[in-house]
Amino acid sequence: MKLLSWNVNGIRAVLGKGFGDFVSAERPDILCLQETKARPEQVQLPLELGGYQAFWSSAEKPGYSGVAVFTREKPLDAKEGLGIDEHDKEGRVLTLEFPDFILVNVYTPNAQDELRRLPYRLSWDEAFRRHVAREAARKPVIFCGDLNVAHQEIDIARPKENRRSPGFSDEERESFSKLLDMGFTDTFRHHHPDKPAAYSWWSYRAGARQKNVGWRIDYFGVSTPFVKNVATAEILPHFHGSDHCPVGIALG
Repeated sequence: MKLLSWNVNGIRAVLGKGFGDFVSAERPDILCLQETKARPEQVQLPLELGGYQAFWSSAEKPGYSGVAVFTREKPLDAKEGLGIDEHDKEGRVLTLEFPDFILVNVYTPNAQDELRRLPYRLSWDEAFRRHVAREAARKPVIFCGDLNVAHQEIDIARPKENRRSPGFSDEERESFSKLLDMGFTDTFRHHHPDKPAAYSWWSYRAGARQKNVGWRIDYFGVSTPFVKNVATAEILPHFHGSDHCPVGIALG
């Protein structure tokens, strides 16, 4: 089973940038999108997604945030949000239950310039940890998406220059460590513990993508006992159309 995740930075925008070709080439069993920036009725999906069931969670604010999951297999259950009104207005979490695992698609809030939204971000992180821990008590969890944090120095091209940047603050990195410490494994680092220059997001400025001056902020994490079922974990930088690239795992 192939699972892919991609922050598309606007699904309507990426549809005109080879999105259908991406789906045709990769043929994922489950495709998770973040930052869709649209409601489902605003999107004319490509024919390549005709064989999938679609689940959406959209922000109250038009053209902002949002996540979606497209799956070939019908889930046993699907629900939006974290169950907390304060956190569920921006369309950031979808949880789908399948026979062998629970999938959580997430688009974590950005701490923003000068870390002005850091207190909210850390509160959100805590609520997300509680959510995945509750789900993991029932069945193995796979969480994926844009977690908006480069966890270790190896996950960012210029760690020293970005020490207090949003997404690489000590507080956010520690918060992600707390998530893993609750019994989850970063699948990419499990399979590629020492691989440098492996990034999933690049600024649009100064030719960052061409120079591979990037950040790894998109993840697949799994309940640690379940990691034995993850055959591969990859980053797909050759797919363009967004400032992020897809990431994926294969279960076997």
